[in-house]
Amino acid sequence: MREIELIRSIQNVAQTIPVDRRVLEGIGDDCCIVRPKPGEDLVFTTDFVIENRHFTLETHRAVDVGHKALARSLSDLAAMGAEPVFCLVSLAVPEALALKWVAGFYRGLGALARRFEISLAGGDLARAESVIADVMCCGRVPSGKALRRSTARPGDLIYVTGELGGSALGLRKKRGSAWLRHKRPEPRIAAGVLLRSMASAAMDLSDGISLDLFRLCTESQVRAEIDAPLPLARGATDVDGLHGGEDYELLFTARPNAEVPTVLAGVRTTRIGVLKRGKPGVRYGGDPLPVRGFDHFL
Repeated sequence: MREIELIRSIQNVAQTIPVDRRVLEGIGDDCCIVRPKPGEDLVFTTDFVIENRHFTLETHRAVDVGHKALARSLSDLAAMGAEPVFCLVSLAVPEALALKWVAGFYRGLGALARRFEISLAGGDLARAESVIADVMCCGRVPSGKALRRSTARPGDLIYVTGELGGSALGLRKKRGSAWLRHKRPEPRIAAGVLLRSMASAAMDLSDGISLDLFRLCTESQVRAEIDAPLPLARGATDVDGLHGGEDYELLFTARPNAEVPTVLAGVRTTRIGVLKRGKPGVRYGGDPLPVRGFDHFL
């Protein structure tokens, strides 16, 4: 199959996904054309999924990789309180990999895109020594309402959505619901949109709470104290919950007088700590928490 035929097959996938009215031109031209509405900000994010770093061909089907590639960027949109608009997908595959694999990748990505009504508006295709996917997502949020990491204050309470450690448990056991959770993460888009009215700061939990909460503290110049039990997935350990990563839940803070429900868009919320004045860092059980989450460069 030539590249132009492969592009046509991708266009067929794109045509099964609702097209946001802001996207005036999608696949087929040199660039997609987007016209934002007055009174809204557009937010952008991009994430790699790399063979032998985020998955292996032996353990992950093509549909799993396509799902995860989009889910990672959608999780970033959720952390900003944004609603998805469109995505651009760049995919490089080895020559030895069958085109059936590429079709499976876009089938998995397309199924998730349909669920969240995010348009597949373009991208790129290339050959490489291993599979590399880069998914750029655009979201929309009312002007000035995007959630950030840098706007938390001393006295704010710290919350997380869902359960922690399930992805690390799944990666270790490679079976059961935890393994499915690792391969098919669920972006918390609906919860993120609702958090716009109650959260003071937010981010997604992609690299482990020890690292991600430290990042939030650094951006907001505050100190965090985890003073309550973590909501661990069944079978997960404290180490999984603190350092495991790839849970793709939301970490957020709220003013002490904010009314944060125990269930948000069908997902449980749990208060785990409080922010205080002081040098950015995290304490757990009264002791400094080592930053041991996932870091590409360590």
